[in-house]
Amino acid sequence: MTTTPQITVLCITGWCRNGSTIIGNILNEIPGFFHVGELHFLWKNAAGRGANEQCGCGLKLVDCPYWSAILPIGRPPGTTLEAHANTVIRRQLATVRTRHTWRVLRSGVYNADLRAHADLMGQVYHAIADRSDSRVIVDTSKMPGESALLAHLDGITPYYVHLVRDPRATAQSWSKPKEYVYALPPGKSTGYWTGFNLAAHALTRRHRRRSMFLRYEDFIADPAAGIDALLRLVGTDPVLSPMRGRTVELHRNHTVTGNPDRFHTGATLIRPTDDAWRAGLPAPARRTVTALSWPLAWRYGYLTGTRKE
Repeated sequence: MTTTPQITVLCITGWCRNGSTIIGNILNEIPGFFHVGELHFLWKNAAGRGANEQCGCGLKLVDCPYWSAILPIGRPPGTTLEAHANTVIRRQLATVRTRHTWRVLRSGVYNADLRAHADLMGQVYHAIADRSDSRVIVDTSKMPGESALLAHLDGITPYYVHLVRDPRATAQSWSKPKEYVYALPPGKSTGYWTGFNLAAHALTRRHRRRSMFLRYEDFIADPAAGIDALLRLVGTDPVLSPMRGRTVELHRNHTVTGNPDRFHTGATLIRPTDDAWRAGLPAPARRTVTALSWPLAWRYGYLTGTRKE
């Protein structure tokens, strides 16, 4: 009898524009770690339905030697990529959206669509580990509903990071488009910020022993310490950290999508402050963000300076 090899998947959750891409790319520099970017969007982007079709290596996902070998997994014979992608996207929308997080946590794999998606994701994660020769896959999809499913996949040991950023800084970041990333008004971005962080909190509360909470502001204040904490979470010696003070040498990656900065390589400096919102976010927008986010913003220490998480 054969046993399924065990793979560690480190899921970074929370709302977008929270620093997950740079953290994932730093971890990608560690032997045995592989940052896939936002794997949730692989099928949508590869089929040309997403915001961008490029792998972090610069090639289209369908042309990338790495992802072109992963995309056929689970595709029925004779089915086109577009048709298969449509099926995967339909299942994702029906079963692992943010609002589904609590049901997945409570009920597990509760219907045929979710079972089919769980089977696909299990196959994909194992194929990624085999092809990249990695033992830790870093997934920065930030989809708590899909992350909650990982605990039900054979051969997968999930770890979770609830990464949060000041909602005012997040709103300011969303206020302007950046290459293939569209803009969102402050009220909408803060609504998503609240919903995603509530779901991420539920996820990490369920899996306390394999989870950690991290504020982006604390990470950039001491990036080396932040990476060390993440390595300890997944049972890796911090001596392997690629950080040299505030600087890290980044190489080409195979991220599915994420912040456009994922294409940057070479020596990268992590700046210690995140205060552009103070000058860049207009006062009316700041009031809107504060009003909509205050319960969680207070809990995370953004309004009082005292973190209650």
